[in-house]
Amino acid sequence: MSKRFQAIINIFEDKNKKRLVENVFSLSVLQVANFILPLVTIPYLVRVLGAEKFGLVMFAYAFNQYFVMLVDFGFNLSATREIALNRDDPQKINEIFWSIMAIKTLFLMFCFIVLVSVISYFDRFKIDYQIYLLSYGVAVGQAYFPVWFYQGMEKMKFVTMLNVIAKLIFALLLFVVVNKPDDYIYVPLMNSLGFISASVISFYLVIKVFNVKFVVPDLSFMLLMLKKSYQFFISRAAVSFYTNSNAFVIGLVLGNVSVGYYIAAEKLFNAIGALYVPLSDSLYPYMSKRKDIKTYKAVFVAASTSNLVICILVFFFSLKIISIIYGPGFEQSASLLELFAILACIFVPSVLLGYPLLAAMGYPGYANYSVVIAAAVHVAMLLAFLPILSLELVVILLIITQSVVIVFRIIGIRLKLTGIWKD
Repeated sequence: MSKRFQAIINIFEDKNKKRLVENVFSLSVLQVANFILPLVTIPYLVRVLGAEKFGLVMFAYAFNQYFVMLVDFGFNLSATREIALNRDDPQKINEIFWSIMAIKTLFLMFCFIVLVSVISYFDRFKIDYQIYLLSYGVAVGQAYFPVWFYQGMEKMKFVTMLNVIAKLIFALLLFVVVNKPDDYIYVPLMNSLGFISASVISFYLVIKVFNVKFVVPDLSFMLLMLKKSYQFFISRAAVSFYTNSNAFVIGLVLGNVSVGYYIAAEKLFNAIGALYVPLSDSLYPYMSKRKDIKTYKAVFVAASTSNLVICILVFFFSLKIISIIYGPGFEQSASLLELFAILACIFVPSVLLGYPLLAAMGYPGYANYSVVIAAAVHVAMLLAFLPILSLELVVILLIITQSVVIVFRIIGIRLKLTGIWKD
């Protein structure tokens, strides 16, 4: 029996590692609600709404992701670590929780003012203002969904199933209320209600199950939380610029129909990445607390290998996959999916080398600034090629950008964690 296979077996025999497995499973179920579940509804929406209306809804969603990014401010990483390190101190947990919630509330107020201002001054947004306002509910729901708290406590099972049920109900409602192109207005409404309902349930569990007591947030402590999270925010903002901005730029330059083709392929790429997000999110607090390199290496090799197999299958069967999921008229998305499969080969190991390893081991700079540098490269390329922009070119630029990220992180490992892959 190989050492790596034995290491994987040992994960299920160790009490602390069992907790890791439980959290991976819980986060996996939650990811079904957040990423895989839309794969059930999106093909239906594509057929009912058509590429133009579907593209409009996705363009509004992409625009609102900037607000989601700001309100999160990297707390899903920094706060996870703070909770993990202080979970045996109830008073400290209270202080951390309510300080972050206060910060998020202030950010939400600021973002809403920005949203209303953009709608008021730009005709492109004013025409379909209802779509943008209703989409903002997603930002509200994600702001008050304290997934970072449950990750830090390594107790994801308390929140997962109820959140899945809430989002499943509103996803199924789409099939009931959206029956013709003019019903596109209900899509952001249902999405927002799903996220808000999930956040309400999660918030309730924090108070009742974990007995978190309200404390008046201290301004100096809030500023400290902002300072600790700033570098993570920069990293996540950079990621948003070279991922979310693509759909936004495509919508501005090529129109809503092109957004529809692009998002149809991108959603399948997101589904591949979603398979490994629970693993990454669970490994981060686990590695932050235990620094268990042996377990990490076993998980990394297994995840990277399975991802490669999936990417190869998607690449060779892209047209068939697009035809089955979206039906006729979306053949252009197949060529995009081939490129996204190549991107996924780089993306998954790159993510696993970042926060679960470099950041958890005390070198967050290599995880954070790798994406900052890559984002600068991506934006520069995007602007340079703007006059000849095409959907395929956008994905090719993403492949180059993600290559920059993984190279930078490998350099960080060689410099700071020499010998980590040696037995």
